[in-house]
Amino acid sequence: MSDLPEIQQRELAALVADLSALEPAQWRAATLCADWDVEEVVAHLGGAAATSRPAWFRSMFAAHFDASLHNRRRLEDFRGSTPQETLERFRHTGPIDSPIKPSPAGLGEIIVHSEDIRRPLGLHHAPDPAGLLEVAKFFVAKNFAVNSKTLAKGLTLHATDADFHEGVGPEVRGPLLSLVMAIAGRATFLPDLSGDGVAELTTRLAV
Repeated sequence: MSDLPEIQQRELAALVADLSALEPAQWRAATLCADWDVEEVVAHLGGAAATSRPAWFRSMFAAHFDASLHNRRRLEDFRGSTPQETLERFRHTGPIDSPIKPSPAGLGEIIVHSEDIRRPLGLHHAPDPAGLLEVAKFFVAKNFAVNSKTLAKGLTLHATDADFHEGVGPEVRGPLLSLVMAIAGRATFLPDLSGDGVAELTTRLAV
């Protein structure tokens, strides 16, 4: 999909708009991303966007291919001395240059982590439909950054609001964004889903 960088840029701008309206305490709010607060997720996204493909490989090599260490180093490099400084830096970032090219992996990072921030804060955003569809197709085909292919294996994923029907097995149906977030490992989105495959997906997410 040739316009993925443009879609990424629009999604980044939408997230910046939401972040600009946050109260100071909200920057320390918990997110759906492990133990990171809002500022840390933003710094993670910014660090990913600021890291070129060659720099990504050098960073992973230096971290002995420990993705958690790599992510923490890039996060801390990007993070400002205050949340507002972090936001100002993030405001000027470009699309994430995925190590897998061509690939919707960078857009997937933005969509998933934006929801990691928005959902706990009660913020609502509808990602670009075409871009979200490309991310969903990528997630069921690849384990990259998240174990989405493994989580989706042996299940039929059926979006109720998009032309997306993938897999063979017990069905999991619901909004496409919720399907994407669930196979990205976010159990918070399971209540949005229905079908005889939800129990199995719930078990997988609990492991």
